[in-house]
Amino acid sequence: MWRDLLPIGRNAETGGYRRHAWTGADADCRTWFQEQAESRGLTYETDRNGNQWAWLGDPAAGDAVVTGSHLDSVPDGGAFDGPLGVVSAFAALDELRARGAEFTRPLALTNFGDEEGARFGLACVGSRLTAGQLTKEQAYELRDGDGVRLPEAMEAAGYDPARIGPDPERLARIGAFVELHVEQGRALDLSGDRVGIASAIWPHGRWRFDFRGEANHAGTTRLVDRRDPMLSYAETVLAARREAELAGAVATFGKISVEPNGVNAIPSLVRGWLDSRAADQETLDTVVTAVEKAAREYADRHGVDLAVVRESFTPVIEFEHALRDELGALLRGRTGREVPVLGTGAGHDAGILSASVPTAMLFVRNPTGVSHSPAEYAAEDDCVAGVRALADVLEGLACR
Repeated sequence: MWRDLLPIGRNAETGGYRRHAWTGADADCRTWFQEQAESRGLTYETDRNGNQWAWLGDPAAGDAVVTGSHLDSVPDGGAFDGPLGVVSAFAALDELRARGAEFTRPLALTNFGDEEGARFGLACVGSRLTAGQLTKEQAYELRDGDGVRLPEAMEAAGYDPARIGPDPERLARIGAFVELHVEQGRALDLSGDRVGIASAIWPHGRWRFDFRGEANHAGTTRLVDRRDPMLSYAETVLAARREAELAGAVATFGKISVEPNGVNAIPSLVRGWLDSRAADQETLDTVVTAVEKAAREYADRHGVDLAVVRESFTPVIEFEHALRDELGALLRGRTGREVPVLGTGAGHDAGILSASVPTAMLFVRNPTGVSHSPAEYAAEDDCVAGVRALADVLEGLACR
């Protein structure tokens, strides 16, 4: 399975993946998922929001155990973030069948669409729509870098955007959702464990900073006469790093848009996106407030206008303690060892769904901690350990 999926959407120059929502690479990933489902005799369907489902048992019976993740990527992302959870879901089912497990609850495997938000700027679109955390009207306003709106992209890919929206009936079928994911950090590597259980997702959000100045000639405009928004932006990037260090949080300007974007032109607009995350809400608020305050001071100093827009936000998410503890007990019973419980600064579909259904997460060791990069990696033995752990969990939840 891994070899079949590996070349899809891979850029030959960077080695990274460009599996963005509703593109050709995304379609190829979806075809792969459908083929995997049908080859196992599972009931395949795509829901109203473009998420894919593969069912063992009656989908309408209720109290289903669901596992899976996503197949899309950030720009030039790695091979493991998302796909490891989907591949492991199919592999765990194969393992359970090899064990002769008898299912007493329906089991579903899923691929949630547009989790990374690489194309339209909002993460977890598929799960947000399903859970009612993103309205149809809000989704229709999402645009990519070329100005293409989300419904236009869906329609071009062969899906009906008129159907998108909350799906409470589907959520009501789910008794538990467990997402396996490569760890995006080094906690397991440092502890020497192959698999861990998630405790919570840090609060996090994305803010757009629009610095507007005055376009002019780079060679003839005196420095003292310039209203250069790039200066304010650059100083704000440094402020974000400084404030994050002081607070023990993280803050990153990882995306920038410049107009008119000429080598010999002073910009008229510099638009930068801040991603910030912290262990608690108070710390996050402190960091973002301080960054915005510094940005406004820099903008005033350079005669630049500034607008700040919060584009997305997710509060702290505590995974259901009862389900989390049950996962720990199941794995401890199999291995005789305590499985570490750790928090994460990364968002996931499991976090979005946690407001509607009991959710939990398993992490697989990442020896370098690198993620959202072509260098992202997990050893094969650790991935196999993750599959076995997921199979143990699914057997305990769905085969009792």
